[in-house]
Amino acid sequence: MTTRSIGLLAAIIAFGALSAKALATHGYWGIIAPHFQTWGAGQVLADLVILALLSCIWMVSDARTRGLNAWPFVLLTLAAGSFGPLLYLLRREGQAPVNAK
Repeated sequence: MTTRSIGLLAAIIAFGALSAKALATHGYWGIIAPHFQTWGAGQVLADLVILALLSCIWMVSDARTRGLNAWPFVLLTLAAGSFGPLLYLLRREGQAPVNAK
């Protein structure tokens, strides 16, 4: 296991623990609702949505060059945010490097 894989696993575990605590404490709507209370919080939500969509575009493009299936990670991103790209990065760690064209 590479240092990068260990770092990704640590990030996934830490983010998973934080997400589980937030869901247990506030529920799904309790996490989302504050983003509709102020313009600043709405801007943060919009920024996260844009980043999620850009991550999905990148994952599909990157997966094509590596011969991977990105769609499970895209769906996970749409349902659970950062878990999709984090798990995709972990998955692609097992792939041989792709030569740049």
